[in-house]
Amino acid sequence: MNVPFVDLKLQYQSIKPQIDAAIENVITETAFIGGKYVNQFEKDFQNLYGVKHCISCANGTDSLYIIMKMLGIGKNDEVITVANSWISSSETISQTGATPVFIDIDENYYSINEQLIEQKITSKTKAIMPVHLQGQMCAIDVISNICKKHNLFLIEDCAQSHLSEYKNVRAGLTGIAASFSFYPGKNLGAYGDAGCIITNDDMLAEKCKMYARHGALIKHQHKMEGINSRLDGLQAAILSAKLPYLIKWTEQRIAAAAAYTDALKNINEIVTPLVRPQSKHTYHLYVIRAKQRNDLAKHLKDNGVETAIHYPIPLPFMEAYQYLNYSNSDFPVSNLYKDEILSLPIFPEITTQQINYVAQQIKAFYSK
Repeated sequence: MNVPFVDLKLQYQSIKPQIDAAIENVITETAFIGGKYVNQFEKDFQNLYGVKHCISCANGTDSLYIIMKMLGIGKNDEVITVANSWISSSETISQTGATPVFIDIDENYYSINEQLIEQKITSKTKAIMPVHLQGQMCAIDVISNICKKHNLFLIEDCAQSHLSEYKNVRAGLTGIAASFSFYPGKNLGAYGDAGCIITNDDMLAEKCKMYARHGALIKHQHKMEGINSRLDGLQAAILSAKLPYLIKWTEQRIAAAAAYTDALKNINEIVTPLVRPQSKHTYHLYVIRAKQRNDLAKHLKDNGVETAIHYPIPLPFMEAYQYLNYSNSDFPVSNLYKDEILSLPIFPEITTQQINYVAQQIKAFYSK
């Protein structure tokens, strides 16, 4: 049996008429840049989240940069974020001229360890940017209180946490603004790069929209120098066609994760994901910790199971951040887990048979 890490073709086939119609409409109307399809997706997404503003962007990376830039974060500032994430979470800080300050991960939930944040706050700190990693939210209430205490901006990186919740509050609704990615493999994915910002702050929303569109809300009337970060009409129409299925797909991911956890429960050599109390984990990724991780991954690959590692090198240990002079002892949990974490295949359409096959192969490996 072959089990792909994610099966985007199967998802397309399940809603082919809607996707094909969306693409055909955009092409027929030549609505490629801006216009009603972009406006409609922004409206649909802000309605889903119950926020005042959704500003679409070319990708999730841009959305983080735009938020920070429009909050005035720049040279000589510091922004706190997590050690284990995709580089977008930190490189966008550097792009503003600020310096990323990394925090180790929580040993149970793999997101930022909020208990370590305050000791890294300095007079230069301007914001905290937690990442709701793998589909599970951070303890956002604790982080929010820290931000209020120290008068810092709270910016939520929600690239992996569409519809995730903590204490009945969705990811993205606590901070001043939140960033979402619609990269194809995300829980809500486009057929190319795409992203957005959500916020209830009217002034910030206007500035972000202006900056993402060359500094102008009206063409040729540029109030500032901006960048070109527009969601194109094709991606917007595709996302709007997919959006009505997101709740169902999320439920299917949660069910698949429960099936994995049950099938793997008696394997002592691995640790299955823990769910933070009062959380809704939406399982963008199903991440286990495994002894002999690399050998297990090879065994699974040899037997038709595709896996991934998120992430093999924690951000502070990247060559890009050598100038910060971190050592392994600064991030003991991230340093330990980088050799243990393994993401198993998960997507809404994954079958019970595929999940059981993956579990059987893991059992077989440790039975050698």
